[in-house]
Amino acid sequence: QVQLVESGGGLVQAGGSLRLSCAASGRTSSISVMGWFRQAPGKEREWVSAVNWRSGNTYYADSVKDRFTISRDNAKSTVYLQMNSLEPEDTTVYYCAARRGKILTSTPRLWEYWGQGTQVTVSS
Repeated sequence: QVQLVESGGGLVQAGGSLRLSCAASGRTSSISVMGWFRQAPGKEREWVSAVNWRSGNTYYADSVKDRFTISRDNAKSTVYLQMNSLEPEDTTVYYCAARRGKILTSTPRLWEYWGQGTQVTVSS
């Protein structure tokens, strides 16, 4: 089994930055892709970003392109999401996720492992 633990959320003013971390433990060798989702109250869970664990290739939703950067540290089994130029619209709970499948997908139900979520709040 794989366990994911997020950290780094908090309060920030518009235009500020935060870095989220996601530490993976357990059978991490089974993971092919790791990524981040977010879900605001009353809204669908949406995919934000992903990284191929083996190749390091990165992918981003249009809403966060040029503002967010995903990266991974293989030695620490940790994925990061550097969030710059934050906007109030970025306010929500962010979830780290991982999947065994090789193909990148934005469909939440196809991701097998999830963290507990970390709150990000951006004030105007």
